[in-house]
Amino acid sequence: MRVLAIDYGVRRMGLAVSDPLGVTAQGLVTLEHSTSEGDLKKLSRLVMEHEVSRVIVGNPMHMNGSETAMSKKAVQFASRLRDRLTCPVELWDERLSTAQAEVVLREMNVKRSTRRKSIDRMAATLLLQSYLDFRSTHTGQEESYFPGGSS
Repeated sequence: MRVLAIDYGVRRMGLAVSDPLGVTAQGLVTLEHSTSEGDLKKLSRLVMEHEVSRVIVGNPMHMNGSETAMSKKAVQFASRLRDRLTCPVELWDERLSTAQAEVVLREMNVKRSTRRKSIDRMAATLLLQSYLDFRSTHTGQEESYFPGGSS
């Protein structure tokens, strides 16, 4: 069961996909936003190409759990994806994923100019790995238990 993670941003979307067993996350290309319809077409194509059975959209909540302006946009985007795709689309709490990605890239001594190009993909990879790790330790529990909401 492959899972696609989307780190939704205003200008770009970082993407990551799991291996077929749903154990590890690998970064994919970063999509520059085009039009809403163009973005949905590209993502639909990726879902088919990678045989994705579930999509996770990062939900950047405040530390206290309340919505941010960006989380409202992520919720709207997830809703449009649900209307377009046949597989489930879930929101997944992604607090601090971009900050974590920045730290990881810095620790890997990645140059600042390269970090800017890689940060969205790394954030999506960390987002997806947190989802996969959570799911592996909570198998059999109701989906509504997952933080950030479900489809």
